Order: sequence, then C-alpha cells, then structure tokens
Amino acid sequence: MCGITGVISAKAIDLTVVQKMNQRLVHRGPDDFGYVCSQGNHHQDQIEQVQVLEHFSEPYFALAHRRLAIHDLSAAGHQPMSFQDRYWIVFNGEIYNFVELRAELMAHHYTFKSQTDTEVILAAYDHWGAECLKKFNGDWALVLIDTFKNKILIARDRFGVKPLYYFAKPGLFCFASEIKALLEYPGITKAPNIDYLKTYLKLGAQEHLKETAFKEIYHFEAAGYFEDDLGALIQAPMLQLKKYWSLQPNLSTEKLNPEQLKVYAQEYYALLEDAVKLRLRADVKVGSSLSGGLDSSVIAYLIKQQQQNLQVFSSIFSTLGTTYCDESEFIKATVGALNLESIQFEPNARDLPAAHRDMIYYLDTPPDSLLMASWHIYQLEHRFGIKVTVDGQGADEQLAGYLSYLSYYFANMNFFELYKNYRAFTCIPYARRYLCIGVLMNFMKRICGKKLAQYLYQKITHRSEQLFTPLNKKLHESLGFPLSNYLQWDDRTAMAHSVEIRMPFMDYRLVEFLARVPARYKLAHGTTKYLARYAFNGRLPEKVIWRRDKCGWNSPDNFWLEGEYKSWLENKIKNSAFLAQQKFYVPRAFASLKTLYKIRLLNIAVWYEVFF
Repeated sequence: MCGITGVISAKAIDLTVVQKMNQRLVHRGPDDFGYVCSQGNHHQDQIEQVQVLEHFSEPYFALAHRRLAIHDLSAAGHQPMSFQDRYWIVFNGEIYNFVELRAELMAHHYTFKSQTDTEVILAAYDHWGAECLKKFNGDWALVLIDTFKNKILIARDRFGVKPLYYFAKPGLFCFASEIKALLEYPGITKAPNIDYLKTYLKLGAQEHLKETAFKEIYHFEAAGYFEDDLGALIQAPMLQLKKYWSLQPNLSTEKLNPEQLKVYAQEYYALLEDAVKLRLRADVKVGSSLSGGLDSSVIAYLIKQQQQNLQVFSSIFSTLGTTYCDESEFIKATVGALNLESIQFEPNARDLPAAHRDMIYYLDTPPDSLLMASWHIYQLEHRFGIKVTVDGQGADEQLAGYLSYLSYYFANMNFFELYKNYRAFTCIPYARRYLCIGVLMNFMKRICGKKLAQYLYQKITHRSEQLFTPLNKKLHESLGFPLSNYLQWDDRTAMAHSVEIRMPFMDYRLVEFLARVPARYKLAHGTTKYLARYAFNGRLPEKVIWRRDKCGWNSPDNFWLEGEYKSWLENKIKNSAFLAQQKFYVPRAFASLKTLYKIRLLNIAVWYEVFF
C-alpha cells in the first residue's frame, strides 16, 4: 500500500510542485519516497531521490511515490521502479498472487532483482501486455510508462478498492491516490462540485460515480484501464477507458437443494480460506479488526487456522446511552473460542470534533456518517505496530446481509411461498418493515401490474430503486453502490494511520463464485447470509454464527449529536456561510431535519472549512 501521483504535460513540469503533491501523501507511505522524470523538467536538481531519463522526448512527465513497505523491506522495493531499462511504474496496492505469477514468469525466462509484487507487474506487462490485468488477484492503482514506445498504462482494480483520481485538459494530465495531492498543482482550479453535493445531501455519498465533490476532478473507474501513447493521453479532455473485467450474476429462481448446498458450502469455504491465505503474505506485522459480527469472526477464524498468534482490535461501547452499539458479548465469544489476543477501545466523545475534522481531511470527500468506530480502530492498530489488517468488508453485498435486501427477495418471490417465508424471517429483529414492503408490493404487482406497483413503492418509500430487480442482480449492483463507499472509506481511514487494509471477501474468484450461486442459498430458513452460516457452522460459537440481529461498525452518532454535541453540530451547520450561500437547508425547518441529513450538512460544512 502506497501513495502515487504524477503529471504528464505538453509543457515542462516544475518538479518542486510534484514534490508538494507527493508530500501530501506521506501518511500513505511514510517509509520511503522517490521520483522519476523526463529530461527538461524545472528544478529537478533540487529534488532528493529523483531519476532523470535523459533520452526521453516530449511530452514531459514526472512520477512520484510514497512507500509503505510490506514486501521486501529493502531498497530493492523502492519506487518508482524500473524494469529492463525500459518500463517505469508507480503502484499502490497489492497483487496477492504475485508469488505464483513470479514462478510462471520465471518459467518464461524472466529474472527478478527483488521479492516484490511491483517487479512482477512490470514483467507481467512485458510478457502479456494489458492482458496481465486479468491475471492479477489483488487491489491496485498503477501507472506504468513504456519509454521505448512512449506509451502509458493506467489501471485500477476490479472493485475500486484502491483510489485513483485525475484531472485532464488538453496538454495536461495529473493523477494521484488522493484529491488533496491534486489540489497542489497550480493548473487545477479548486472548486466545489455543487451538483455532486446536492446529490450527496439527497442520496448520500456516491463514490461509484466518475464525478467527485471537487469540480473537474474525477475517479478513475474500477476495473478500467487506459493504454495509449502519452501524446494521446494529453490531447483528449476526458479519458476513454476500456474494461478488463465484468460480472454476470445468476438470475435463476431454483429452490434450495440440501445436497447442492453442501457442494456450494465446501467451495465457498475453500475459496475464502485461500483468499485469506494469500492476504496474509507480508513481511510486516498482520492483525485483524473484530466487530463481533459473522464476517469479521470468520476472517479471524481463518487467520487463526494459519498462524499461531493473532491480535484482534475492537471498538466497544459501555458508556450509558451508547450500549446499543456495543458488540462486546459477541467479541468475547469469538475471542474465547479462538484464543485470540483481544485489544479493545472505547471511543471518547471528547475526541469527536478534532477526530472528525481529521477524518474529513483524509477522506477528501464527505461521508455518510461520523465513521468514528473504524477511525479509532485503525488508529489503535497503528499504535500496536500493525501495518496490515485483514478484515471482513464486502460479504453483506454478496450474501444479502442487509435487511433492505428482504424487500427485493419477497417482492419477487413465488406467491405461494410468501406466507411460510414471511413467518420464518420475522424472527430477525427490525425485519418486519422490509418484509411488509416486499409482500405488499408482491400483491400489488399481481393485482395492478409491475409498473404501477413500482410507482406505488416509490411514493410510499420515497426511494427510486427498482424493487422488482431479482435479488442477485441487486447484489451485483451493490458491488458498485453502496459498497464502493465503504471500500473507499476503509482504505482512507486505514491509510490515514499508515495501515494497509486487505479484504478477502473481495477476492475476485469468490465474488464470481457467489454471483453464480442462486439467491435461494443466500436468504433461507429465516436467516440472511445462509450459505456462509452453513459453511462455518460448528467452527465458531453458535451465538455468533446464527445470530439474527446486525450491528456492524456502528458508532453512537445519534446519542452524541442529540446530546453532548448537539450544540456543536448545530453551530457548525448554522455558522457555515457555504451552506447558507448554497441554500442546502431551510433554517426555519432545521429542527425537523433527520439526524442523518444533519450529519451530511455537518460533513459538508467541515469539508468546506478544511479544503477551501
């Protein structure tokens, strides 16, 4: 995990500006830094650790890197890295199957100077071209220049786990792992994207979109790549990307078969076990975050099967008024069953204003909540010397772990199965509302047709989603939104504390497998994520495996913001000239606003303070 940035320009580049951009990413890579540039860039002699390519013609380019050393901690892992005196790369992320790819490439007579995955990427590109992206199992954002052909490859991982942003206009292309680095470049106008912020207030964060909260600064799309000569890159005002990966979900309505369930469970377990095994590859200390839920407990179990000692880190809430977010009971059960070293922390409300401001800075764009639980977890892991954390994000969006998926499931269910399934799923706390919506819309679809039923659903719920989307298709859509939000927030809050987060549930082999599994194996017998629970039944405490409620990485936002920090929240919003100027809320109606909407207003207000 690292930070990357760079500039490709028709005009000579001031390398001291690129240095400022790179310094903005020091939290992503505190261990080392480096630069490579073409001949003729300004002030290159003033920059430490810069490699100048004397033979390279226009356009001008400069690449910069901040390193968080994970593999081969020696100087052999320094970036920007070269290969065959031809290729140069800056790379953020991990290729988890680099050991296997390295062996395959050695069979093709490639030799290596390091034990890094970065060097494997370079050799793989030399051997397979852009097709190498399909062979990578990992999370990455990379920029690679072929100096012989004056050609560039830019690529991002399949799910957008690792961030990459860019600014483009004729004659100039700038990229960086975080927006704050781009804002250092004088050719980029710093301005809020008002349309994005309006959408954010209405629907929440939109990290899956190309647009960002900053005008003319864009996401490089997940599973996308750009490969062309450098001149073509700076001629076009907007990148035209190609996709190297896509997913086709199984939309069949076949019923659950007990024998087939066993087959699916075995394959699920084997794939997840191998995904964890690959993500334990590191030359530094590895830990894990334990929320008390099924997914983080499963990851802890699989790590424990492969290494003797494991430190797990958890947020707890024992203070009066915050206990509705507390998962101590389930954390204790998993820790005891697996003999884990448990390190627990209770966020202190007194830290909220300062921590919130820091978090907004590191996120670059406003999130949907305060994110205090995860912020403090990664801070705690850093304090205990953890550089890599293997965590459980991504399972809910593939196995229908959220209650909202019940509405889709029941809206599309066979009419004669509704009653039996309805009774089974009412055992899940707070599920009745989603069940009733699904059942009601199922009836309405049969009485007045799907189109009118969809219209009534939107009127009743004030939501625009297509309710009659098959569950597996909805899960597929969730990999883009809202999962992209969570992936970006986790990367950013972890890297704010120089911790690399790895997510076995986002192993593309597992994602492809779960997309093939019919929906009936995911919601069954009155439980969500049924396949996962069945696969790990007997391996973890029953109260963890078969628990029906869901909490997750929640923090007591409502309690804090309606109590001790109510005046702080209101003052931040009411004193924001930007919010008033944009008329994002009506002052006389402030008291009637929902807490979630107030949190979004707060996040915009603090975001504007921090960046403008």
